[in-house]
Amino acid sequence: MPKPTTTLDHYEVWFLTGSQHLYGPETLQQVADQSRAIADQLAGSPDVPVRVVWKPVLTDADAIRRIALEANANDAVIGLVAWMHTFSPAKMWIGGLQALQKPLLHFHTQANVELPWGEIDFDFMNLNQAAHGDREFGYIASRLGVPRTTVAGHVTDPRVTGRIGTWMRAAAGWAAVRSLKLARFGDNMRFVAVTEGDKTEAEVRFGVQVNTWSVNELADAVAAASESDIDALVAEYEDLYDVVPTLRRGGERHQSLRDGAAIELGLRSFLEAGDFGAFTTSFEDLGALKQLPGLAVQRLMADGYGFGAEGDWKTAVLVRAANVMGAGLPGGASLMEDYTYDLTPGEEVILGAHMLEVSPTLTSAKPTLEVHPLGIGGKDDPVRLVFTADPGPAVVVALSDMRDRFRLVANVVEVVPPTAPLPKLPVGRAVWKPAPDFTTSATAWLEAGGAHHTVMSTAVGVEAFEDFARMAENELVIIDEATTLREFAKELHWNAAYYRLARGI
Repeated sequence: MPKPTTTLDHYEVWFLTGSQHLYGPETLQQVADQSRAIADQLAGSPDVPVRVVWKPVLTDADAIRRIALEANANDAVIGLVAWMHTFSPAKMWIGGLQALQKPLLHFHTQANVELPWGEIDFDFMNLNQAAHGDREFGYIASRLGVPRTTVAGHVTDPRVTGRIGTWMRAAAGWAAVRSLKLARFGDNMRFVAVTEGDKTEAEVRFGVQVNTWSVNELADAVAAASESDIDALVAEYEDLYDVVPTLRRGGERHQSLRDGAAIELGLRSFLEAGDFGAFTTSFEDLGALKQLPGLAVQRLMADGYGFGAEGDWKTAVLVRAANVMGAGLPGGASLMEDYTYDLTPGEEVILGAHMLEVSPTLTSAKPTLEVHPLGIGGKDDPVRLVFTADPGPAVVVALSDMRDRFRLVANVVEVVPPTAPLPKLPVGRAVWKPAPDFTTSATAWLEAGGAHHTVMSTAVGVEAFEDFARMAENELVIIDEATTLREFAKELHWNAAYYRLARGI
């Protein structure tokens, strides 16, 4: 079935090299040869998920401005990597940097790893002076306030290519959000504050279009699903999952599975027709739907869609971004909610889940497809995939509307096996230990106003969200091993002042 574009194959990053005519044509040819070699090495790294396109050496202001405008106009270009191979006078870059609307990575590197100490003369120094030229570039970018990520080191170092690869993934997530259309079926869950937000400001800040459709328009699409398509999808379920006997063909609850399949078919068709990459639902507004969408939502998230429960469009945006950023990597991204705690001293863990909607990309095991009652929503018992998230490193990130800005809150966590089996909890779930410890993590999260809905990513870590926030020029506070409550409180106060001043009067 068609799904939103989650692959990174159609994206590219342009590799720009700065120099000047002062050095003469022979030196400029060496600059071009060496910069092309660096770009080729970068492109060949297994850490780099996006096509790298080398561009001719830039030596004057007009060429720099034009390359920025070309990048802006090309939807395939998700960012620029800039390297000052020699000395590129920074005033040449003012017009281009002011015009640039795509993410920028400043790659501080040089052609050689080791210095040929016995052969160094001034010809060598003139050719190999990125240590000089990149400082000039860094100055003008800082003076202009250009948001960017800076990576220093040689292209042969996996730490360097890994960091650049993470930035590229963040740029892909940013590009996906900038063009994202999000469908809300119904409105926000009644009286809930944190899932509300300024949708107009979200389009200004992030580019995402958030609009609402009647849930009965979705119900009409569900009703249009053909019996043959339902048959085929049910067969797919039985092939992919451990379907409980009562839901299998001939089982007493088989119709519930068919109803779930019809919801998936209708939801997919609606999203595809409107070119939506994310959506929300609400159990308080189900219209003519026979059951709350559970299985359908789980499978759509696994296919790359963003999703937020209870009208939470901000989390749906994050899930979509995380799905794109993690394309091709082990693990996945999902709506998550901190539900309850085990507060055994020294062994505190968080049990996260949702009513039904957790993505199976969080597990490498084969989920069970089950049906159980749901005490809210007033509809038929919904079908859902049941599993436990794989142990390993992860990050949970929330997006909150703070009235004068949006705030991203991220917590580095370690997913762990449950302390004991969960035979009576028939949902997708995850158990994790938050960094630096439970008390610090929970206190900092509450002080920051972090939402109770998050995206959990087991594919990309906090660095990708740092880059994403930098591209969006959006506040991000991180809770990790280095966090202390005293310093975290100071950061929140400083941020409040900074972001108000940064917006101007």
